[in-house]
Amino acid sequence: QVQLVESGGGLVQAGGSLRLSCAASGRTFSSDTMAWFRQAPGKQREYIAHITKTGNTNYADSVKGRFTISRDNAKNTVYLQMNNLKPEDTAVYYCAASSQIAIATTWYNYWGRGTQVTVSS
Repeated sequence: QVQLVESGGGLVQAGGSLRLSCAASGRTFSSDTMAWFRQAPGKQREYIAHITKTGNTNYADSVKGRFTISRDNAKNTVYLQMNNLKPEDTAVYYCAASSQIAIATTWYNYWGRGTQVTVSS
């Protein structure tokens, strides 16, 4: 069974940091593009960042310079380091995998269940 399991979310004050992890199992994702998305209450799921199989990265403007995506293929895990968090970063964060290099949710075949990040002001 293919699974993506996020962890590392929590409650943090504005200006703080969190590191999210996404552990994959059931298949090897080393050839996939891995991405992070987030969804705040009442809003659509929003692209944050992706990392390709070769390590190229891309970020949404809203997180550029604050968030860093990385991957460890040996551990089948992708990370999202989040620094200088803002209240508007509050959302459920999801990791996803795709055989394509994409930012649209429709291209991602595998999804985790999400981890809650809450940033207090």
